[in-house]
Amino acid sequence: MKQTYHLSLVLVVLMLLPVFGQGRTDDSVIVFNDAGALFNIVENVFIYQDSTGKRGIDQVKEFFFEKYKTGIPNIGFTNSTVWLKLYLKNTSEDSELYLTVRQPSIDSICLYHADVVAERICLGETQPYSARVVDNPAYIFPLTLKAGEVQVYYLSIVSKDQIQLPMLLGTAETVFEEYSQNNLLFGIYIGIVLVMMVYNLFVALTVRDIVYLYYIIYIFFVGLTQAFFQGYAFKYLWPNSIWLASNGSVIIPFLSGISTILFIKPFLQIRRFVPKHSLGLNLLILLYTISLVLGLAGYYHISILLLQLIASCGSVYVIIIAFIIRRKGYRPAFFFLIAFSIFLLSVVLFVLRNFNLIPYNALTSYILEIGSVFQIVLLSFALADKINIYRKEKEDSQLKTIAIAKENEKLIREQNIVLEQRVEERTHALQESNNTLQETLAHLKDAQAQLVEAEKMASLGQLTAGVAHEINNPINFVTSNVAPLKRDVNMVWDAIAEIEAIALSDLPISVKERRISEYKEEMDIEYLKTEIEFLLKGMHEGASRTAEIVKSLRIFSRVDENSLKFADINEGLDSTLVILNSIVREGVQVVKRYADLPLIECYPGKLNQVFLNIITNAIYAVNKKFEGSPGGTLEIETKADQTNVYISIKDNGIGMPEEVREKVFDPFFTTKEVGEGTGLGMSIAYNTIRKHQGEIKIESQIGIGTEFILIIPLRQHTDK
Repeated sequence: MKQTYHLSLVLVVLMLLPVFGQGRTDDSVIVFNDAGALFNIVENVFIYQDSTGKRGIDQVKEFFFEKYKTGIPNIGFTNSTVWLKLYLKNTSEDSELYLTVRQPSIDSICLYHADVVAERICLGETQPYSARVVDNPAYIFPLTLKAGEVQVYYLSIVSKDQIQLPMLLGTAETVFEEYSQNNLLFGIYIGIVLVMMVYNLFVALTVRDIVYLYYIIYIFFVGLTQAFFQGYAFKYLWPNSIWLASNGSVIIPFLSGISTILFIKPFLQIRRFVPKHSLGLNLLILLYTISLVLGLAGYYHISILLLQLIASCGSVYVIIIAFIIRRKGYRPAFFFLIAFSIFLLSVVLFVLRNFNLIPYNALTSYILEIGSVFQIVLLSFALADKINIYRKEKEDSQLKTIAIAKENEKLIREQNIVLEQRVEERTHALQESNNTLQETLAHLKDAQAQLVEAEKMASLGQLTAGVAHEINNPINFVTSNVAPLKRDVNMVWDAIAEIEAIALSDLPISVKERRISEYKEEMDIEYLKTEIEFLLKGMHEGASRTAEIVKSLRIFSRVDENSLKFADINEGLDSTLVILNSIVREGVQVVKRYADLPLIECYPGKLNQVFLNIITNAIYAVNKKFEGSPGGTLEIETKADQTNVYISIKDNGIGMPEEVREKVFDPFFTTKEVGEGTGLGMSIAYNTIRKHQGEIKIESQIGIGTEFILIIPLRQHTDK
């Protein structure tokens, strides 16, 4: 019974042994025995994937590590933390070794010694480049491994990108030699890219073809892509940018894909040969953009897989388009087909290497750069060949131009005779038309002069009626006082004669005084004196009013209106109001707000005509609205600044709608009844203000009123 118990315990231990650890055997040790070369670790690698991503080295050591199949470890895309266990044995004389992991796109990679787990070394793109133990785009860890002893090391790897772990073991000398070789090869590659960029930039400046600029942008991003995946971009371009280092696997392929499509469109002349496929290329741009957004939003694995799928399908799609265009006879498409086919082949070999279907060696490690170089060079040849195409097209165009020119010359000779005859006939017809037009123009000028004269006569009629009405009142006042004054004067003469007769008589003085006193009482001399003074005062006021009207008339109708002179605007407005006083009804209140204006250089008579037309229309609008009832107002305001005089004539009449306001200055346009206006008043006013180098502004609202604002310069700038 006891033996059975011990046997059962042994079986349980044997069954649980794989769970708690991986036993070491001689065929699981990685033996380094050549200090003169790098040792490529392709077997005896044990792997464990921590799906929680939270286990530490002490916990992981107790779990079962599965031996990876022969070849470079390729885990693919995973959210787990990948742990590697390495049994390393050094049989060389050099105890200072270096472990190199040639996969730059790793977020975090840490090396642990099985016996001293606290002495870990952590590198990765989540740290700045300066944190590297060894200045190298790859991740290099120093190891101290004495000859003949076996040490156990653990590597923990976390990465959003595909995890492929080519690992090399060697001495400082071999690592440096390999790094120098890589730098040389990549330097040659970058040199070729830069030479192609400079060469095509020179060609672009020479031929002024935008396709060369797109090509320069394209090869720049192609070179940047290779620099990123080799780790040189992190080292030289953004060594302290963790964000770019972590998201470069999404951003760089996006920029490379977009620049490729932007170059393909003009290079293959998509719109010319296959315009429908332009939409397909735009769809690729949209898909690339969606992939970028997904990657930056945190869906990194989906974004990378989508980018790879778009790049693969897009490459095939572009080759199909190029094949179609080549069949249509476009020669650059031939070079394009070869270039993209070679690059696509290099991409296929790169993918096969990633899946360990072909060996990982110096050729396959740089297969993308080799394919990229062939692609860049062949596309440069294709662009250079475009120059020959342009030259051939130019020569053909010149030959066609010469042939067309000769044919045109023949046609011109044949048509010259006919043309000369037609020109002669046309010239004769034009001369007759010109004579007719001259006569018509003369008639139009006469008609225009007659219309302007008619408007002046209409204004003159209005002026005459107003003056007659204004002068008639004071004259009537004078004439009505003449008869009473004549009667009173005759009475004075009779009184003088009677008093003289009494004074010269022989009557006593007392009698004379009594009779004179009685006569004065009879004649009421004091009343007669008062009446004569009243009559004389009335006649004086009538004469003064008449003189004021005549003065206003003289100011209004300047005889020198065709010459510039300095005049008082306020005085001109007052004279106009005097002339129009007869048409201002009792219900219209005139409000004047005159500023102290300087004399302005103008044509006074013409400006008075403008004031007359605008004020007449304003009074008409007020009378139309109020029809003699109180409430109508006419406001006239003047002011000035250093350069202009501003005259505002505002009423509260019926106002103007928009369509009337737009046509108010058109000749013959009027809203008055037939016979009330010619439609030329505002047109003449507009032209007069323009002649004064000024302007008229109108503000009007229906039912509220209208305001005309005249802006007239203080001085007229005449050409000398």
